[in-house]
Amino acid sequence: MTTLNRRNFMKASSAAIGMLALPGCVARPLTVRSPYGSGIPEQEAGTAVNDVHSQLNATRVGAIMKPRNVEALQVAIARAKSAGQTISIAGGRHAMGGQQFGEATLLIDTRDMNQVLAFDNERGSITVEGGIQWPQLIEYLNRTQDGRDRQWGIVQKQTGADRLSIAGALSCNAHGRGLNLKPIVDQVEAFDLIDHTGEIRTCSRSSHRDLFRLAIGGYGLFGIISRVELKLRPRVKVRRIVALGETATIMERFEERIRDGYLYGDYQFATDSSRDSFLRRGVFSCYGPVPLETPLTPDPTRFRPEDWARLTFYSHKYKRRAFEVYSSRYLKTSGQVYWADWQLSAAYVDDYHADLDRALHAKVKATEMITEIYVPRAALTAFMDGARAGLRARKANVIYGTVRLIEQDDETFLAWARERYACVIFNLHVEHTPQAIERAADAFRELIDFGIRHGGSYYLTYHRWARRDQVERCYPQMAEFLELKRRHDPAETFQSTWYRHYRTMFGVGSVGVPGARL
Repeated sequence: MTTLNRRNFMKASSAAIGMLALPGCVARPLTVRSPYGSGIPEQEAGTAVNDVHSQLNATRVGAIMKPRNVEALQVAIARAKSAGQTISIAGGRHAMGGQQFGEATLLIDTRDMNQVLAFDNERGSITVEGGIQWPQLIEYLNRTQDGRDRQWGIVQKQTGADRLSIAGALSCNAHGRGLNLKPIVDQVEAFDLIDHTGEIRTCSRSSHRDLFRLAIGGYGLFGIISRVELKLRPRVKVRRIVALGETATIMERFEERIRDGYLYGDYQFATDSSRDSFLRRGVFSCYGPVPLETPLTPDPTRFRPEDWARLTFYSHKYKRRAFEVYSSRYLKTSGQVYWADWQLSAAYVDDYHADLDRALHAKVKATEMITEIYVPRAALTAFMDGARAGLRARKANVIYGTVRLIEQDDETFLAWARERYACVIFNLHVEHTPQAIERAADAFRELIDFGIRHGGSYYLTYHRWARRDQVERCYPQMAEFLELKRRHDPAETFQSTWYRHYRTMFGVGSVGVPGARL
């Protein structure tokens, strides 16, 4: 597929907005929306904000500012401090743990800081503003390298959505579906951090190394990441190989693929708790490099917006059918050849659940909430058996789940990848009532317990529902992390709901900055 064809496909997909009638839902068909448009307004009329996916973090910030350059950021920091106002920082707004918002804060919306600043075609590195999102970066690389024999591409990005900022990826130390990759810290050469004084600190492994370790995975608490230099990899073509798999043997199959040189892959498990295949069977997809002269698949089988709408509906209403449709369609894509960076992209429709609620005749608003559990690879099967029993007993509604791999992170302070883990993601359907939210929180806490029992951990990004003993077991450095935040930001200029939650949990006193409400 050429760059032009890809652009045409995105344009066509954006125009594919219609009404899709689905079985059992004739009266209220599900709207088919484009996955390429953001649901966040360019200019927001009020100060009520929320995360995109779970929508369980409704927050009234004090004001919203969209700076276009570093100077505007520095002015905003100075004015906020002068007014005694704290600052929170947001990009794509997909984090679900309250990291990007804070009650009464000045919310810095970084989306207008989206320029490519430099591209080193010899070394294979790119320098961008922190607010740039993955589609903008990938499109720049495609456009500027079109026709060149030697090309570079990104190494990894988060899966499941594309409109996520690069600074946000650093702030949560994100990962993708690489088979032998560390979190994104491994691709970071350097970044500029604007601290609470407005000073620009260039952080790398040789300069301000303490801030390099703290700010990557530090959820915006040490300053605003305004500039990022990322390492790229030589652009390669990959062939997708898809097969059905069993959880009991999936780690052996992952290791086999790694030995054979495959670069990316994941295992998406069945979610119908009424069937024996629940968490035991899935679709195993991996991507292996092929010679550059290998032709790209000219008209690849792909999931169109209406396909995703249908699958989303099935995953809530007809789970068995969802797995049948998904696995059958995905198996047909086996053997297709893509550029490696293209296969990292993922369509996501903002506010899809509002349409789904209407189609399902839902009486209560609902969304999905995510947790990610890490377990030593040898313990994956035992963990999944426990999770299977626990989720069934709680009648939890699992909408989607996948297993990926991660290599050990030995650089960041608040590291989540303490060893070579299997990463298990659960997307649970949650109705927005206090009772249903608490049931979901209980299910997630039990999953964390299962992970801990097998020597594992969990991801801090997705929620704030872990108990203190779980936090201390998985992140024994958390109390020190909070103290180091205070050391580097004595007035607690940078705050969020997430920070205030853990500050309270660990008994770290507030310095009494006006605007901070616990």
